[in-house]
Amino acid sequence: MRVGPVVPILRIFDAAKAREFYLDFLGFSVDWEHRFEPELPLYLQVSRSDCRLHLSEHHGDACPGSALRIEVDDIDGLLAELMQRLYGFARPQIMETPWGSRDIALTDPFGNRLCFTSAIST
Repeated sequence: MRVGPVVPILRIFDAAKAREFYLDFLGFSVDWEHRFEPELPLYLQVSRSDCRLHLSEHHGDACPGSALRIEVDDIDGLLAELMQRLYGFARPQIMETPWGSRDIALTDPFGNRLCFTSAIST
């Protein structure tokens, strides 16, 4: 039996702010988006490499304040990329953890926490 990858759903409240953070700052791309009608809440999938996230304005799809750990193979490259984008609401930095990883911890405009992580090579 194969078990597929996890695709978390993160609650958002403002599509423009979500696009600014996830697309413009983090470098994700929109795979698809859906609204039942033009004035109803947005639901979309964004991805970057093998990481896929669902972002939802629908009440009840998810609670704000979720936390994710996202593995990356070049944490230094990610930091350099993010620093070039000059996002006004984050100053990312790499922190080494006692459990052997190097992490970049960010919080989106809706209180969801994303921790990009890479194991420390021994």
